[in-house]
Amino acid sequence: MQIKRGIYIIPSIFTVANITAGFMSVHYSIAFNFTSAAWAIMIAIIMDILDGRIARAMHAESSFGVELDSLADFFSFGIAPSVLMYQMHLSEIGKIGLAIAIFFVIASALRLARFNSIAQQNTEIKPHFEGLPTTAAGGIIASFVLSYQLFAEGPELTAKTIPLLMRKMPIFFKIMPFLMVLISILLISKLRYSNFKKMNFSHPHSFQFLVLLIVSLILIFTYPQNTIFIIYILYFLSGIIGYILRLFRLRKR
Repeated sequence: MQIKRGIYIIPSIFTVANITAGFMSVHYSIAFNFTSAAWAIMIAIIMDILDGRIARAMHAESSFGVELDSLADFFSFGIAPSVLMYQMHLSEIGKIGLAIAIFFVIASALRLARFNSIAQQNTEIKPHFEGLPTTAAGGIIASFVLSYQLFAEGPELTAKTIPLLMRKMPIFFKIMPFLMVLISILLISKLRYSNFKKMNFSHPHSFQFLVLLIVSLILIFTYPQNTIFIIYILYFLSGIIGYILRLFRLRKR
């Protein structure tokens, strides 16, 4: 597939919306409105998904779009989540917290630079990413903040939450600096993460996937913040678990 030159307006509109949402997230983080900042990142994720899907559906991929999308991802899923977590928690641990926030931003930049260089050399669509995608990294942080803010608002919102998960929120909050470092390392790692681009819906296993998708949508509708956080954590763990399983198979052989 050859990437064309020129500007395709419709996909670019969604990319610009991604950047706008990222900026609004930074704005809300500075104002200590962490819930709105996290939702802005979630909106940026939706815009990022849509611009790629629309570009492929319209055969409107372009070199301009690739570069603009990369800049949008760096801002919305590299800088914005780092600012959000620094304002919310990392600033409390001084220079170490600042270093963790900077490390996350640098790792996001390196991840996107490597992805762009590989994409330019090989346009074949692979079934997996190398390293944790920046979109997922931003999603993990934003979804954690949404769940933690529910916990902080008190027990009157328990009908909208999963009690077992909410009881673990203080633990997640305490280990968040360590988790940020681990996310940063996974961004620049070569662990495989599914990109869901080569999913074959004619395969027999697709029925199980459909059932799982329906259950996930029901849970998201019922417990939106908690379910989104669980989905991102499972995706985060999938690369680590997949790597361990591959090592186990190689040693078994």
